[in-house]
Amino acid sequence: MHSRRKHLERRADAGNPAVLLGSRSRDDTGNLEVGHQSYALSKLSAREVREQAGRALRENVGRKAHSSWKQREGRPDPIATLQAADLGRIPELVPIRYGRMLQSPFAFYRGSAAIMAADLVATAATGISVQACGDCHLANFGGFATPERNTIFDINDFDETLVGPWEWDVKRLATSFVLAARVNGHSESDARQAAVACAHAYRKHIARYSKMHPIDVWYSRITAEDLFGLAHERGRMKKRVKEANRQHGSELELLKITNVVGGKLRIHDTPALIFHPKAASASEFEETVRETFRVYSSSLSDERKTLLEWYELVDAAMKVVGVGSVGRHCWIVLLMSASNDPLFLQFKEAVPSALEAYVGKNVYSHHGQRIVMGQRLIQPASDMFLGWVTAPRSGRQYYVRQLRDVKIKPLVEYFDNDLLLSYAEACGWALALAHARSGDPAATSGYLGSSDEFDEAIGKFSTFYADQTEKDYSALKAAVHRGRLKADLEN
Repeated sequence: MHSRRKHLERRADAGNPAVLLGSRSRDDTGNLEVGHQSYALSKLSAREVREQAGRALRENVGRKAHSSWKQREGRPDPIATLQAADLGRIPELVPIRYGRMLQSPFAFYRGSAAIMAADLVATAATGISVQACGDCHLANFGGFATPERNTIFDINDFDETLVGPWEWDVKRLATSFVLAARVNGHSESDARQAAVACAHAYRKHIARYSKMHPIDVWYSRITAEDLFGLAHERGRMKKRVKEANRQHGSELELLKITNVVGGKLRIHDTPALIFHPKAASASEFEETVRETFRVYSSSLSDERKTLLEWYELVDAAMKVVGVGSVGRHCWIVLLMSASNDPLFLQFKEAVPSALEAYVGKNVYSHHGQRIVMGQRLIQPASDMFLGWVTAPRSGRQYYVRQLRDVKIKPLVEYFDNDLLLSYAEACGWALALAHARSGDPAATSGYLGSSDEFDEAIGKFSTFYADQTEKDYSALKAAVHRGRLKADLEN
């Protein structure tokens, strides 16, 4: 973690010396000079110095500059960008990916992080770095159970996490609300209001975290009760949480995806979404799975390893997940205890982040480790079985987590305007907490200030970029229609 902190500081120092004191100097009176401003060191706390440094960044990057989006000349072909991201995927599953992206502009957005990463490079940024989510949209937030079995709300997808500009996460998240609102038939003013609400919540909570002790920020979390306080319809929210906590996630999955074959419990094949590979014999497949599982379990801490030893590996199968991840190698592994209690683990292939080409490589050469360490830095509480492994035979890199642990997923298609606004506030809050844990909340808060100038700028950007996404979505439909891409609509 120490090396990660140093890496963040080096990244921030390179793009924003004022924040990390690199461009500050003292004049003959002992004052601090940042840009064109001078401050009396003796009258400022360390937090205030960083706030002033953040405020000074407005001279170079005005807050209104974040509203700008215009398709630049020579912008890469979005379809070519999507095809480049298909490298290494299971070929017969790629059409499912495009079929899912064709469902709506919002679904397309979920699967096109690489397109937006290339576009964000040309947008305004202060140079303050954080451990970015990298694929920050509203469907990648939700509720889940901590190791203490409490339900908290947070980001829950980290495949693209990397050190990068904080603005990129905010812009991607806010734009997702405009797209979701449009798909649900909300007015343009309501769609923009949701994006503004998201940015406002981010700014408000970054300011709050900037005034807290670091260890208090580290222990902070957004609880179910916090969500009830935001919700316009508390009854509906409480019902969702109660239902989610009724059964352990693995018990729910056991009922849905297993059956008994020849007297043995097996994961049920439902091609092409869940299946046992036919390329290898049953014995070869089982040995490969067990070998990979042994390597993974040896990487856990002693107490987690002891807990895992109470379970026996029963079966494993490949599972198609999400939108952007479709086609990547993803395994679900079923384990059972002696008392027939199930535990499902997910081994998900880890590949380079979509941000890597624009912000540089991570300090971790193993992408599974990159994801795990990024998740631990961002999240207040992480899955107790979180780990990473390189498959001994294929050499593929994976990260490992529980398949489902009392997760509460947003039912975006049922969001009315009130629920959309509440959810925008919750996501903005959760993102602020993630960035406060890994970045410089005082400098960020100093830059954002107390006015709504940044919030409104993000509202404008989100509307403009949602328009761009809809154009790219139309390009995907045209590519499928012309036969350039094949799509399986899973009818």
